[in-house]
Amino acid sequence: MPPHRRAVVLVLVVAAVALPRGPRAAGAPGDDPVAGFLARHWASPLAPQGPAPAGFSPLEASLAPESCGTCHPAQLADWRESVHAAAMGPGVLGQLVEMLAADPATALSCQTCHAPLAEQSPLARDAAGGLAPNPDFDPALRARGIPCAACHVRGHRRFGPPRRDGSLGPPAGAVRLPHDGATRTRAFLDARFCAGCHQFGPGGAALEGVPLENTFEEWRASRYARRGVQCQDCHMPARRHRWRGIHDPAMVRRGVTVTATAGSRAYRVGDTAVVTLTVTNTGVGHAFPTYVTPDVVMSVELVDRAGRVISESRAERAIGREITLDLTRQVRDTRLAPGRAAALAYRHRVDRPGLVARAQVVVYPDRFYTRFFEALLAQGAGQGARQIEEALAATRRSTFTLFAREIPLDRD
Repeated sequence: MPPHRRAVVLVLVVAAVALPRGPRAAGAPGDDPVAGFLARHWASPLAPQGPAPAGFSPLEASLAPESCGTCHPAQLADWRESVHAAAMGPGVLGQLVEMLAADPATALSCQTCHAPLAEQSPLARDAAGGLAPNPDFDPALRARGIPCAACHVRGHRRFGPPRRDGSLGPPAGAVRLPHDGATRTRAFLDARFCAGCHQFGPGGAALEGVPLENTFEEWRASRYARRGVQCQDCHMPARRHRWRGIHDPAMVRRGVTVTATAGSRAYRVGDTAVVTLTVTNTGVGHAFPTYVTPDVVMSVELVDRAGRVISESRAERAIGREITLDLTRQVRDTRLAPGRAAALAYRHRVDRPGLVARAQVVVYPDRFYTRFFEALLAQGAGQGARQIEEALAATRRSTFTLFAREIPLDRD
């Protein structure tokens, strides 16, 4: 692969992986049982599961999500439609096709978050520290993203949250449970559980002194952290395994408030119309939007009686953190911290009767990826081109209109 092409391919991987990873917990693990558990549970890279206990059935020994779904069908159904299930999608896999040969160490670092199980990696470190074929590799798990076992299984032991009544021990009078039950810990209900993949650590990719992935720290600085509202409370309500976020219109509408108002009851020809479009982060527990991939575009334009847009009447304001594709420069950071608002103050001369001000807020959840995949395909994506094309099409489909309102300007 030509050096210039390889440099572009690496961009998305570096942007998507938190290496060094953020701290799993604040404070010393020895003083905090949750921090201590998380330090062990997320020691990176995850160790292979090893041989299953002799008494385990093939179903109990399996790491496949469908095996877990035998007894947990609701969780499996949720996971299948989640971003976690798609974490090793065609956009990542398409890059790894050639990168595994050209730069295997960097390629494998992607899996730290995108496919964390040791059994998902085709290569592993050998005794000398080099890379060799992984004897524990299971090709069936390769593209499963973040499967159930990534969070819940270590050494074939199952781990999970307290029961809904808060208890941690086994049920009274229980006989042998499938896979010998589960070790229950409050760590699964703690925001720190999410930090390793949703917070870049010291030395990780950053611009203007702010890590590219800073979601955990954004939350920790917010009123939600002070009130004890955890990531799981919003992204896993009622313990659902969907992890909905910027791609889900209903989730975004619950998190922000949008208003559009005209400055006067009616305008005459020759007047200057004034319209204010405002987006307020009223319910998102971190910056809106977090990370560098989404963009939210506010716009106002004038439309005539026939529905035609008046030339040069459009004004826009973007909310997001825009960076260059090579991660060397931050173009803007206009994201909204919890409680903050962005307003587009629109002014335009009314040159005819019957005009309508059209106010919109459009969400582009994958704008950075769209730009990146377009550039990668233009330069040549090599053997992964088909998968990159598939990923590009998916980024374009993710766009949705969050808010739309038409305000007649001559309302008398």
